[in-house]
Amino acid sequence: MMATKVTVRGNLDQALRKFKQKVARDGVPSECRKREAYDKPGVRRRAAKKEGIKNSQKRNRANNRDY
Repeated sequence: MMATKVTVRGNLDQALRKFKQKVARDGVPSECRKREAYDKPGVRRRAAKKEGIKNSQKRNRANNRDY
């Protein structure tokens, strides 16, 4: 696994913002939240199904809009 790098050229705040964006894009915060506690396989399955239903409803709303 490769470490995330950001070169600081003058402005530390801007470099910190870039670093946070790169870390978030790599999925590190969500992975940490996921590993905080153990989820039983059934709970994981139900959450995935619920997420899929939510996403499909969101897609349907977007596709059924009248322009």
